[in-house]
Amino acid sequence: MSALANIVLVHGAWADGSSWSGVIERLQADGYRVTAPQFPLTSLADDVTRLRHVLEQQDGPTIVAGHSYGGQILTALGADAPNVTGLVYIAAFGIDEGESLGALLSQGPTPPALANQVTDKQGFVWLPEDGFVTHFASGVDPAKARVLHAVQQPIAGSAFGDVMGVPAWKSLPSWFLVAQSDQAIPADAERLFASRMGATTVEVPAGHLAMVSHPAEVADLIRTAAGAV
Repeated sequence: MSALANIVLVHGAWADGSSWSGVIERLQADGYRVTAPQFPLTSLADDVTRLRHVLEQQDGPTIVAGHSYGGQILTALGADAPNVTGLVYIAAFGIDEGESLGALLSQGPTPPALANQVTDKQGFVWLPEDGFVTHFASGVDPAKARVLHAVQQPIAGSAFGDVMGVPAWKSLPSWFLVAQSDQAIPADAERLFASRMGATTVEVPAGHLAMVSHPAEVADLIRTAAGAV
């Protein structure tokens, strides 16, 4: 068994596991066992079930890192997170008990990346290409951003109403990367999440897809978390 921690990477809404590619390459080169599964984004409960399934496959200590809505998934592990020794939030939601994403987002002006969502007949929410490339993937090469748009996974609109139970960060050490130019989750909101959870925090001059535009910095923070626990 490797002496290094396992790493599980949790993608967010309008993304898939490939969004972590640059980070995966760097961590694999260091010898970490990395898993970046696909999440259904059909409900928070379904996504947590998928994460628990993946965690059951890990042999030994595991760091879980989540981007954007992925932070919601790992937070919802609550106090029952077998093998998990640390949480890493990458430009992610890190809400507290009793809160929901919808209530949180309604407190201020709609972020530019989320301003033109399209909800289909099944209740799933998509991002149109222009807003995705310009705002959601700001700072990413436009040709690469259009590929990311093409592979986007929609999220069930109902997921924004799911209320958080006891958050996992109450019982696990946390790290947080604030994306200073984020147009999906305001940087000040990320700083608030990080402060409330007492996370070790770094800031990067990146847009929302920091793991795509700044994979080295993201991999560094995950390594730091793995080394600390």
